[in-house]
Amino acid sequence: MHHVVGGGDALVLMPTGGGKSLCYQVPALCRPGTAIVVSPLIALMDDQVAALRELGIAARALHSERDPGEARETASALAEGRLDLLYVSPERLLGGLIERLDPRKIALFAIDEAHCVSQWGHDFRPEYRALAALATRFPGVPRIALTATADRRTRADILASLAMPEARVFVASFHRPNLFLAASPKLRPRADLAALLARHRGASGIVYCGSRARTEQIAARLRADGADAIAFHAGLAREDKHLALRRFRAGDAVVVVATIAFGMGIDRPDVRFVAHLDMPDSPESYYQQIGRAGRDGENAEALLLYGIEDIARARHFLARSQAPESQISTWRARLETMIGLAETGGCRTEALLACFDERLEAPCGHCDNCLAPRPTLEAGVAAQQFLSAVYRTGQRFGLRHVVSVLRGEASEAVRRHEHDRLALFGIGADQTAAFWHSVGRALLVEGALTMAETYATLALDADAARPFLRGERSLRIFVPRAAVRAERLPVPQPECHNDTLFARLRAWRKQMADAQNLPPYLIFHDATLHEIASQRPESLTALAQIRGVGAAKLQRYGAELLLTLSAAE
Repeated sequence: MHHVVGGGDALVLMPTGGGKSLCYQVPALCRPGTAIVVSPLIALMDDQVAALRELGIAARALHSERDPGEARETASALAEGRLDLLYVSPERLLGGLIERLDPRKIALFAIDEAHCVSQWGHDFRPEYRALAALATRFPGVPRIALTATADRRTRADILASLAMPEARVFVASFHRPNLFLAASPKLRPRADLAALLARHRGASGIVYCGSRARTEQIAARLRADGADAIAFHAGLAREDKHLALRRFRAGDAVVVVATIAFGMGIDRPDVRFVAHLDMPDSPESYYQQIGRAGRDGENAEALLLYGIEDIARARHFLARSQAPESQISTWRARLETMIGLAETGGCRTEALLACFDERLEAPCGHCDNCLAPRPTLEAGVAAQQFLSAVYRTGQRFGLRHVVSVLRGEASEAVRRHEHDRLALFGIGADQTAAFWHSVGRALLVEGALTMAETYATLALDADAARPFLRGERSLRIFVPRAAVRAERLPVPQPECHNDTLFARLRAWRKQMADAQNLPPYLIFHDATLHEIASQRPESLTALAQIRGVGAAKLQRYGAELLLTLSAAE
């Protein structure tokens, strides 16, 4: 903040919920003029503007969903110097607004979600690269680029693409001690997801899927199982998308089943879980998505369910890509790192932070592998048997069929193709299906197996499979286990000595939020209500000492809040 207030350029890397917005909002209020904040999504702008206006700060947004009257009022406020911050998309800024800024006093330019600038970033938007023009058009105006996800190569590309060679780079720790990380093979996804929802009954969460159709299927299944679930994806009607967003922002205990774009820019702090039913294609995407859980600092859970099909599908996509080879190589490296993160038997937090060049001094103690270490098993003979089964069945069947042959399960398909007559039929009957799935998945990761995208059939990669078949290479797998639950984490939950009063304060907050068409968390966070319920302040002076109760909120809500407290006695 001191650096930007003084006029310096900066690149800020900070985890989701770590306070990135303050890094430009405070300098914007300290420097003369209007701060221009470039943001990629409407939801991101509206949440930020609503939060600032609750604090008494003159902030507005210009985007496609503003009616003409609002847009004219915003333009007038900008021209008259009445705005502290103006949020715009890069397209709106460069598509005409920039000319109207020339005669204005600009405090700074903030470029949020700056990984969108980089061709190496996971959400690359070409429009962002044109923001380099700000350097020559507004000399002397500081620029601050901010993101929660950027490896070393992406950071360098951001600085180069925005023409910020002298910018100072600030990197905070990406460690989220309140976030429990777990990953499990996709063997019983419906049961694993049901168990996750049961652990967080009455709470809100996000379930990410890889396709639009899958989001609707999973949402319908969850509703059939009694959960309050809604689907969200880009193909929905505009009204349906707005309804989903409103319900999520309104604080309802709803489960949103969505494609990966959902949640970006929505600052709801009390999301208690994020589940992936399909594996993300990079650690950066994964970190961005799980970062939407537990922004309030209370415990939250991130569950990744991944399968052999996820790995094969992602590799097929890269093989067909027409992108430059240098870009494909980078994408491939990130995919393989993500596969390793899913398959690791070590500390997941250590593996994830290593993707951002951060090292922990010791294992985190709050991931599934730390709470229940995974023993490994030598599976060299099993690898030979599995590869032989794939070959003997003609290299045109999927994982489940091959496992059925190995375990001696005479399914209809096995009998129809006479695979029950093979010499190796039942050779692995002493092992569980989970064991053989682990062997197949490990061989796919090692490249000894390939999988066709259309029918998910397995085949041998001759060069990679040969050392395993000859016994020149062995294979180690992790012993299959049940999912590890996030039942005891090292970060304590906020204490509340009066649950009844806390519930009454939440009801009062909901009433205030509904009256203003605001998300409840913009009034007060749960952590603030916990502290109010515990301390029971009896005056405005005492209430002002509680974290999260600033001068503007004290003036706006203080008297009614004290009345609510006194009525509860």
